[in-house]
Amino acid sequence: MDLSLFFAGTAGSVPTARRGLPGVLLRAGGHRLLFDAGEGTQQQLLRSVGLPELDAIFLTHYHLDHWLGVVGMLKTFDLRGREVPLAVYGPPGLRALFGSLRGVIGRLGYPMALVELDPHDEVRFGTALVSPFPVEHRVTAYGYAFVEDDRPGRFDAETAARLGVAPGPDFGRLQAGETVAGVRPEQVVGPPRPGRRIVISGDTAPCQAVEVFAHGANLLVHEATFLSDERARARETGHSTARQAAEIARDAGVRLLALTHLSTRYFPREVRDEAREVFGATVVPRDFDAIEIPFPERGEPGLVKAEHEPELDPAQT
Repeated sequence: MDLSLFFAGTAGSVPTARRGLPGVLLRAGGHRLLFDAGEGTQQQLLRSVGLPELDAIFLTHYHLDHWLGVVGMLKTFDLRGREVPLAVYGPPGLRALFGSLRGVIGRLGYPMALVELDPHDEVRFGTALVSPFPVEHRVTAYGYAFVEDDRPGRFDAETAARLGVAPGPDFGRLQAGETVAGVRPEQVVGPPRPGRRIVISGDTAPCQAVEVFAHGANLLVHEATFLSDERARARETGHSTARQAAEIARDAGVRLLALTHLSTRYFPREVRDEAREVFGATVVPRDFDAIEIPFPERGEPGLVKAEHEPELDPAQT
């Protein structure tokens, strides 16, 4: 299954000429899951990969810069004549938020479910699931882990043939767990292989929950609103520095760290360089970049850069 993460918006709190407000599109096989939708997210998608028929929207918390773009998106789906259901997930308070928006959104021509998640719930999409976990922000907030099911172990066809199993249907029976011609599956099938794991922190101060859920993850997407010179400010506002995010990635043993929620205070290279002093496998995506996550035996997660104009000086944005 192809698995990638597309960055529709990577700014923190305030959009700039080059960065939109938070929005990340996860593409897993035929599934399309959107995590947060700041103001202008649908326009960002339309300018790049197109606005997909989403399976679900997951909101990390209810600060305005993380959900305002949902309203226009819901109406666009309605005008398109969408008929399939759409689920919106989030922490407690989701129904109250949408209750206050009822007069703005109006009637929709497709079913929409509002699902308030408890920590560690599981929402399944085919052979993978999404699970929320609590993080430390100024309001109730979640991070999310996308986790694939374990895959069957490698099948050793040469050993199976040498033991007298004929290629064809008998190979399939062995892989399905049957004993064939006296050959047991464990003789020719390796141990199960872990599925891929992507963890999205949302807005958070450094917290152990992110490290726990990101343990061994293929990709950790973590906010980096500040650099270490503003560590006190980060603590006051419930955010993280680039160094703190890198320390979590290092301690969790992730394969790749992607930093988002960037402040206009800094150049992206400043954020990247601070993090790389602690954790070398760090990237700072810009809007419309993507990260592809292959199976581990096929390579490491990698940043796929879109074509960009030069980043403006923070004072100009």
